[in-house]
Amino acid sequence: MDVKVTSGDIAKLKIDAIVVNLFEGTAIPAGATGAVDKALGGLISRLIADGEIKGKLGETTLLHSMDRLAAARVLVVGLGKEKELNLARIRGVAAEASRYLRKVGVKRFATITHGAGIGGINAEKSAQAVTEGAILGLYTFRKHQTKEPEQKDIQEILIVERDRQKLSQLRRGCATGRILAEATNLARDMANEPGNHMTPTTMAEMASKVAQDHGLEVKVLEKNDIEKLRMGALLGVAQGSRQPPKFIILSYKGTRASKTALGLIGKGITFDSGGISIKPSENMGDMKGDMAGGAAVIAAMRAIAELRPKINVTALVPATENLPDGAAVKPGDILKAMNGKTIEVVNTDAEGRLVLADALSYAGKLKLSPLVDVATLTGACHVALGDVCSGAFTNNQELVEKVIKAGDESGERIWQMPMDDDYKEQNKSDVADIKNTGGRWGGAITAAQFLAEFVGETPWVHLDIAGTDRTDKDRRFLVKGATGVTVRTLVNLVLSLAQA
Repeated sequence: MDVKVTSGDIAKLKIDAIVVNLFEGTAIPAGATGAVDKALGGLISRLIADGEIKGKLGETTLLHSMDRLAAARVLVVGLGKEKELNLARIRGVAAEASRYLRKVGVKRFATITHGAGIGGINAEKSAQAVTEGAILGLYTFRKHQTKEPEQKDIQEILIVERDRQKLSQLRRGCATGRILAEATNLARDMANEPGNHMTPTTMAEMASKVAQDHGLEVKVLEKNDIEKLRMGALLGVAQGSRQPPKFIILSYKGTRASKTALGLIGKGITFDSGGISIKPSENMGDMKGDMAGGAAVIAAMRAIAELRPKINVTALVPATENLPDGAAVKPGDILKAMNGKTIEVVNTDAEGRLVLADALSYAGKLKLSPLVDVATLTGACHVALGDVCSGAFTNNQELVEKVIKAGDESGERIWQMPMDDDYKEQNKSDVADIKNTGGRWGGAITAAQFLAEFVGETPWVHLDIAGTDRTDKDRRFLVKGATGVTVRTLVNLVLSLAQA
């Protein structure tokens, strides 16, 4: 699908449909909506007066032009209250409008930049949000379906602007939006793949292809390399699977001015049965997405390579399966991580923190700083925050505030959780340095405290995306299935750090 910026009068475009907008409480449409209303003989104004169009957020009203316009259809979308308009709402409106028009069979449509006029939104940012929303909202995962889809794909979207002086801004925004949205959809593709198609080997191959296509450095550590590095925690989880583990390293060199690099770490459990501490069978199939954190950092590296900020970034993804083979790690076993710490395995279903322990230790060896890890780590975080916010845990307040701000800019909400030292008590082991679960209470926090043992003094943020990595229905710019959450947050963070 092409998304293009063009100049002209949207009311005069010969196209399948045009999209205009309305704020809640507007009595007389203005701007492009007003021009379209005039061409339609005041139809929009009459529907407002009759109460059929209210401008409420998410409201869509399809009008047929009956040859009064060059376009066959007009879709009026509600933006909600003007004072509450933001980029997240623009993304959502663009996504829902795009899905609606696909449903009615539209192949090409044009839209104005929502909020770029009276709404006070920067034109470039508005074009970026419209592009992101449309591409994210129209995402489908049909790779394994042989039946032809009932709805044909939209082929082209035009973002129309009358002021030619703004075209360069809109084109920049459109280009950035495409890069971010397509990277997010890559992460969605990876997390939506079933476990027999997305193995650790497949994940490493996809990372290598991203590197080859976008000029990144890549290195994949094999099992013997992992053994030489004494990554006992990762190897412990991997020993129950017939699939060999992989440790994926992607590097982007954006500047020679600094020898240090930001570290992005993603959990890459390509299928999680829980191991010997096996999960209930209900919804276990969703555990194909337990590598969503790893997918997010790989996809973010693709976008970073395309945007080329002046900063160095390295991504680490420990990839393996967690299965209950006869050789699998058992409750009560003791593993030794790369940094020398011994870990009592209390519950084999707390495997994500084990593989991240070695990844964080390796990040320390590479002297990466600061660090951000992303993981579908705990059901406890899902219970605490639902499917709306990801949880953030940190040892550095300045860094976490930057991460939260980057999330706000992308429409990915993040909530900071406490990291009081008192929680460390729950992770104490009688037979090892630490145990891999602190029990039921405060489970998301004790999991983060476990990870902190392998970070040291390096500035670090842990993002727990259990709950936000998947959605069970279409919602604004999210589509049922994997969400690709944190891809755009990570990219926004990298861009802000590069500017600083």
